[in-house]
Amino acid sequence: MPRLAKSRAPSLQGRTTARFFILALVTTGTAINYLDRSVLGIAAPLMSKELGLNSAVMGIVFSAFSWSYAATQIPGGIFLDRFGTRITYFLSVTFWSVFTLLQGFVTGLSSLLLYRLGLGVFEAPCFPANSRILSIWFPQQERARATSAYSVGQYFGLAFLSPLFFWVTAEFGWRVLFIGVGVIGIIFGIFWLKYYRDPHKSKFVGAAELLYIEAGGGLGDKEEHTSFSWHNVRLLLRHRQIVGASIGQFAGNSTLVFFLTWFPTYLATARHMTLTSAGFMTFLPYIFASLGVLAGGDISDKLLRITKSANIARKVPIVGGLMMASTIIAANYVEDNTSIILIMSVAFFGQGMVNLGWTVIADVAPKKLMGLTGGVFNFCTNLAGILTPLVVGVVLSVTGSFAGALAFIGCVALIGVFSYVFVLGDIHRLEIEPAPAK
Repeated sequence: MPRLAKSRAPSLQGRTTARFFILALVTTGTAINYLDRSVLGIAAPLMSKELGLNSAVMGIVFSAFSWSYAATQIPGGIFLDRFGTRITYFLSVTFWSVFTLLQGFVTGLSSLLLYRLGLGVFEAPCFPANSRILSIWFPQQERARATSAYSVGQYFGLAFLSPLFFWVTAEFGWRVLFIGVGVIGIIFGIFWLKYYRDPHKSKFVGAAELLYIEAGGGLGDKEEHTSFSWHNVRLLLRHRQIVGASIGQFAGNSTLVFFLTWFPTYLATARHMTLTSAGFMTFLPYIFASLGVLAGGDISDKLLRITKSANIARKVPIVGGLMMASTIIAANYVEDNTSIILIMSVAFFGQGMVNLGWTVIADVAPKKLMGLTGGVFNFCTNLAGILTPLVVGVVLSVTGSFAGALAFIGCVALIGVFSYVFVLGDIHRLEIEPAPAK
């Protein structure tokens, strides 16, 4: 017994904090990820005029990213399981940034669609990689806040950079926007390759920190790799935890996709704002979304400490967030722009809390199928990226109004509530033995 106490002593004394540097890398990478996929929304009002693209066609363009993004989630998870986090993330961020840069040189619909598809392919491994990094670098009691920290990057960066990006677009044109953001991502890819290592290979992590991570349910000593099999996909989809979490995240992602794609156009056309005004008006919803991400993680970790129940700690914030996201429908019944922005801010705050779904997947993913689980989960959730822009584009083209589109998004959020309450079931790490490699 004294020997056991001695072995645990390093977890309390002399513990390094390398995991927080890794978290900073992941947060930066996630922020760049969302900048690259969302700059089209900022450029859309001017781009659509220059290239002669109507609302229905722009809906297809917005959706195109998610065609390849969703389709390559499982292949991306396979690649992640086979080659590991460091190489996968480097290749992913570098090549998605190249495709962002190339969008600054498009001459028509065909080239734009091609580059959006390329962007989707190479962004696909990002969030499964994030989920794996948190699983191997963080104990369970810190995982929700760590998820919040990197998730907030996707909103916080957009909150402060959107006014700048709208100004750049108005002053220098939309092409400069794509080129600048692409160059930033390529530089970060080089930085990632130089500094990221798995815990057992990092020169910055000490034995005490590794012990602390492992004692809390992390996988600090190794990262397991498993060959792909469709049988493994079927095994995952037999579990209600995977299905329920995926439906819930699909619902929350519908709200997010609207903000990343059609929201600037909504402000410019339905609310008759200038590009500069729209840029500043997007600031508040993105700030609220950032706060929602932080609130979700903080509430979840506190509930976990108090109740010792992952079910209560994860489900309560997510269900509450989805219910708040559904209030976006209220924007159809007010005329004042200030009220509109407040309603959108509440809805986006709720959506921010739904990012906790990635913590749920980190909690339930089988140890030998983490990359594949993240890929399956992100494939299902990002079907919203295909459906939502198309529905909004068609509704806007047919009716000339965003009313039906906002009603659709609010109803999908309520479907997410149903999934978390009645489908998800008990949150625990699944014990699944993968099919043997052939």
